[in-house]
Amino acid sequence: MAAAETRRVFDAVTADGAQARFVGGCVRDALLRRAVKDIDIATDAEPERVMRLLEAARIRAIPTGIAHGTVTAVIAPAHYEITTLRHDVETFGRHARVAFTDDWMTDASRRDFTMNALFCTIDGTLYDPFGGVEDARAGRVRFVGDPAARITEDVLRLLRFFRFQAHYGLTPPEPAALRACIGLAPQLPQLSGERVQGEVFRLLRAADPVPVVRLMLDNGILEHLLPEATSIGRLIFAVGAAPGHDDPVFRLAALLDTDRAGALKVAERLRLSNADSDRLALLTAPPVQVSSLDPRQLLYRFGPETARDLVLLHDPERRALAAQAAAQWEDPRFPLQGRDLLELGVPRGPQVGRLLKDLGRWWEDRDYRPTREDCLSELHARLAGEP
Repeated sequence: MAAAETRRVFDAVTADGAQARFVGGCVRDALLRRAVKDIDIATDAEPERVMRLLEAARIRAIPTGIAHGTVTAVIAPAHYEITTLRHDVETFGRHARVAFTDDWMTDASRRDFTMNALFCTIDGTLYDPFGGVEDARAGRVRFVGDPAARITEDVLRLLRFFRFQAHYGLTPPEPAALRACIGLAPQLPQLSGERVQGEVFRLLRAADPVPVVRLMLDNGILEHLLPEATSIGRLIFAVGAAPGHDDPVFRLAALLDTDRAGALKVAERLRLSNADSDRLALLTAPPVQVSSLDPRQLLYRFGPETARDLVLLHDPERRALAAQAAAQWEDPRFPLQGRDLLELGVPRGPQVGRLLKDLGRWWEDRDYRPTREDCLSELHARLAGEP
């Protein structure tokens, strides 16, 4: 926030008399001595004027959401989202019809939480219209105004409330806010999968998401969103056994109580990538009985990271043994390839894959020790019909 590039953006936006202030998360996190990730700026200049001012200062300006007042300034590698003060004329779901204003209080009143309705000038003057500084320092997640009204304007705020409770909450949730969330939870299915994924994954990345996930379970929030997410005990163990391992796919798999088909349905609902969908299904419902495989077999078949996660979720008693095996692990490479079989006269087709798989299991059962020559001898023996 004190970088020269940041001051250059402020100087550009205010060059003809407009005002500009830091807003929201960067102010909140700076006050809490947390790392500032994204820098958002609010201004009373309308977006077309912001575009002109940035271009006049030779700063790249992108009209990322100009209809809603947002312009992105780019001074590589930094990006700054600059949004014109506004008020909602009409709200519907994730969208709103807005009108621009020069009234800072009006803009603050449309924000979700008091700790996000904070403004700060580049010279350090702080504006706190709703007591957000006190709330942030006390770890109190409080809606601006009536919680039900704020959530009705945008149902995603319901999930944001629990996500902020997981990351910033040091006090129990306010009863009025929790009542509003419970009452409006049936509206959650109207949200897009991408939006839900973003909030759920951010919540699961909290240092300890368990208390908030339990709160959502106990109050019937998750049943409208992820009815399969009921294994709170396994999530408790997963977080406790691997506290720094905040991968949300791993933690979501710990929470799910379903089979592979069910996990894939969850992945589809959350619009996960193909890679994350496959991994969620694998961790939720492994294709093998994890306890039946030697740790080295798990390492070979799934790789160190996935093998670790499978053991944590499905064979936790052996996690120390698996960790020891992983520390000594050097990934072996099966010595044969398909062309080796083709050169020996095996016809192209499914027989090649079947033989390679069988030979791979034979090699694996011998602790990956057989050499290429050993594997070729075994292949010859099998092709000749020898036992």
